[in-house]
Amino acid sequence: MQEELKQQVLNAFLLVMRPIVRILLRYGIGYREFVEVTKTAYVDVASSDFGIRGRPTNISRVAVMTGLTRKEVKRLRDRIASGESRIAVKTTPLADVLHHWHAQEEFTDKAGRPIALPFSGDGASFSELVRRFGGDVPAGAMRTELKRVGAVTENDDGVLVVSSRAFEPASKHQKLLTLLIHGAYPMLSNIEYNTSERSELETWAHRIAFTQAVRREDSAQLRRITKDRIVEFAESVDDIFIAYEALHESDTKPRSEDAIAVGIFYFEESDENASYDW
Repeated sequence: MQEELKQQVLNAFLLVMRPIVRILLRYGIGYREFVEVTKTAYVDVASSDFGIRGRPTNISRVAVMTGLTRKEVKRLRDRIASGESRIAVKTTPLADVLHHWHAQEEFTDKAGRPIALPFSGDGASFSELVRRFGGDVPAGAMRTELKRVGAVTENDDGVLVVSSRAFEPASKHQKLLTLLIHGAYPMLSNIEYNTSERSELETWAHRIAFTQAVRREDSAQLRRITKDRIVEFAESVDDIFIAYEALHESDTKPRSEDAIAVGIFYFEESDENASYDW
């Protein structure tokens, strides 16, 4: 029975791996390079999550759990300890400026909407916004980039107006990293949690609506409808996050390092060779 369950899980991962392998091959990443990343993840998780009485798992037990040699486990643990495999998840100055334009009281109206800002001057201005939340990026460069990505427009008087709450990353590469880190990772973490013993007390929200009754000629219209609804939902949740940020802005306590994300997504199968049964 156990072997049958393992095979079912592996078959499901074969399906999940198809789009992942497409991405890897697109960037010229071969099997051996991906295996190295996979082995590192195995050692990292086995070491940190499967210890006894709160202590890290020893090398021998990690070797038994993962099927790797003790020598390989030690090499990978040393690599992890050096910080070589650490991923720094950071927002961009553009995203920070746009977020705080929606979040800070002096840059929003009574309804909480971002106000139009002069580039410079006394009081609320775009230059002041960038000075506070744009890192070391000059205000002029920030204006140019926000206009380029379509997040901001500038009228004849030089006043800047928010035209989009979000923007596409500058390159396909950056977009991929953003979606993997802020999209695929939270969603898969949700699945892992909801299928673990930890979820017995409380499950995390995860809903998928599915149908096979939509004709192909109607799919474009459905994509537009779902895109509008998803954007509307995401912005409403972001408003809640902003309210919490404002509520705790003056707290002296350190903020939790645990990130919270809410996501919902649209899926349309385009892989004719992806075999699955809903």
